Amino acid sequence: IALNLKGLKADMRFVHLAKDAQHRADYKEINPLQLVPTLIADGQGISQSLAILEYLEERVPEPPLLPRDPLARARVRQIALSIACDIHPINNLRVLRYLKADLHADDQFRIDWQHHWMTLGFDALETTLERDPATGDFCHGDTPTMADICLVPQLTNEPRVHLEMAAYPTPVRLEE
Repeated sequence: IALNLKGLKADMRFVHLAKDAQHRADYKEINPLQLVPTLIADGQGISQSLAILEYLEERVPEPPLLPRDPLARARVRQIALSIACDIHPINNLRVLRYLKADLHADDQFRIDWQHHWMTLGFDALETTLERDPATGDFCHGDTPTMADICLVPQLTNEPRVHLEMAAYPTPVRLEE
């Protein structure tokens, strides 16, 4: 999303998570964390979405993914981090596989566990976005920011995780 917003072209290589492609030796050489995404820039691998977003923002500042005002920048980072740290890991296949394979959690337990933590994250996100007049057509104002780049993929996970999104009208509106 950030590459597209900034008009950057990339040689995309897709890593099929459901087929464990991130655990292949060739990918582990690129990213020892064995997570996606990884951006190769000037021969160096950068992993973790927010680190990649910050790198892109510093290298190609226009259009900006962060507002100019320091307080507004902090708000965007707060929203992005709450999504990346409190909601996204619960959708991570690595976590869900551990629950099933190592902790022997049945499907219903996994779903209940996942929904519990995702609900806490989305409840807080809804409150944050809904009550702040800085929320506009996007998470902050009327242009996409890092927060939106983090939000959209989590909402596209909804069909897979079956979390009832009617309780979160603000994030749903922002995705649209």
